[in-house]
Amino acid sequence: MNDNIRRLVYFENWAHPVAVEILENAPGIELIRLEQDDDEDKVFEVMKSAHGYQMLAKTEMQPRWRPDRAFMEKCPNLLAVASLGAGFDACDDAAATDLGIMVMNNSGANSDSVAQHAIGMILALGKNMIRHDRMMREAPGLDRMSYPGLETTGKTLGIVGLGQIGRRTAKIAKHALDMNVIAFDPYISDQDFADRHATKVDFETLFRTSDFISVHCPLTNETRGMIGKEAFAMMKPSAYFITTARHYVHDEDALVAALANGQMDGAGVDVFNDEPPGPGHPLMQFQNVLMTPHAAGITDVCNYNMAKWGAEQWIDVLNGKRAPRLVNPSVWDKYVERHTRIIGHAPEG
Repeated sequence: MNDNIRRLVYFENWAHPVAVEILENAPGIELIRLEQDDDEDKVFEVMKSAHGYQMLAKTEMQPRWRPDRAFMEKCPNLLAVASLGAGFDACDDAAATDLGIMVMNNSGANSDSVAQHAIGMILALGKNMIRHDRMMREAPGLDRMSYPGLETTGKTLGIVGLGQIGRRTAKIAKHALDMNVIAFDPYISDQDFADRHATKVDFETLFRTSDFISVHCPLTNETRGMIGKEAFAMMKPSAYFITTARHYVHDEDALVAALANGQMDGAGVDVFNDEPPGPGHPLMQFQNVLMTPHAAGITDVCNYNMAKWGAEQWIDVLNGKRAPRLVNPSVWDKYVERHTRIIGHAPEG
């Protein structure tokens, strides 16, 4: 295949219509919209000629449209797959790398939104807003002294993963809330820790000494199940666990058990094994748990940023450039070979 049109397929909608506006006005790009309920034969007939595939958010995406190896092998001209936000675990990035397909995300587009959500959970939990609200609804005449709140001043926030969102959370916590910020991240340098407003510690020290723990790492083979029974057992009984990262980074059953055993004072959870969590989820039994439906990055500004950044990245890629936010850089040599064969010339970068 060697025509001048680059075909980009997506299902149903983007986070914001600005993406469609940008791409429909981009020369040489054909934007193809499909419905998730379409017949698979119809979808893969279209995907045979697709150069790009824009995924929906995993929570809204039917499992059959998640690009695993079998999916991508049915798309002989596919050059790149993109996630909506920072997370890319809906795509089998190892298979994509093996097949010569770039995987890209929009890391940074949701940094402020998710960081603010984590900080909101710290304040709501630490100040006992959740308990107080529920007590007022259920028990008129409550004793307002029964659950005094915590001031953040001088408290220790431990951050797991000091990337785009983690560093923003650290900055707010340190400079706005006067917190002592420590962090665990084995993939950055000592200078990165200093630049990102945190003190470097090991995993055990973080869990043993933090008053609040906030998780901001991606879901990878290394992080899957990283936070479980042993980690929760290290926590102070007065500490809080907060995650706005990805499900399966923490062990959900172990978190339920830790809360039931009083191994922490509460939790703020935005990600779940099954999303969205339905009525009767085990975490709903606790008065000291704040739950949100994977909504940390769902804001007006974030939706616009993810759509705009995504559209602009697609224009770069479909015009033969290296993806600015490439999450599988080891694919490059194989990608160059495939791009040259499919498009007729080597990509830039």
